[in-house]
Amino acid sequence: MKIIAFGASSSSKSINKQLATYAANLVAEVQANVDIEILDLNDFELPLFSQDKEIALGQPKAAKAFFNKLGESDAIIISFAEHNGNYSAAYKNLFDWASRIDKKVYQNKAMLLLATSPGPGGAGSVLAVATDSAPYFDGQVKASLSVPNFFDNFDVENTKLTNDELHQQLFNAVKLLMA
Repeated sequence: MKIIAFGASSSSKSINKQLATYAANLVAEVQANVDIEILDLNDFELPLFSQDKEIALGQPKAAKAFFNKLGESDAIIISFAEHNGNYSAAYKNLFDWASRIDKKVYQNKAMLLLATSPGPGGAGSVLAVATDSAPYFDGQVKASLSVPNFFDNFDVENTKLTNDELHQQLFNAVKLLMA
């Protein structure tokens, strides 16, 4: 079994990447013999999508590489950063390029969708957008979870959720992903 996980942010200190990594590591507690790969969106940096760029560039290697990584997995864990209530520009741009390869970007994969922010909203707006739209792009959302007040609920130094209730909710979400 292969799990791909990433934070949908290009920040080098992405709290969403930390949450996605933590969730991916919980998979090992649920199922043995799991191959986990954590992606960094900075490895898939692309010019801003437009039809003119697509005509000039075709399908860039980075977009194909990202699309292929998703296709090679059995399940996908994404934690979404919220920028003004929606996807980060870095993720939206990569997603737009990948969707030009095939609209079925998520390739019928089981998905766990997460979001977090430093504030009490926990990036719930972008999580709702992602959860609602994933099926249109061939994603099979098994569970989703918003983690509010990241720095109050996550120990960055020890990379773990410290809020027992949120930890249990995430653990249950991981079990649903693997079911």
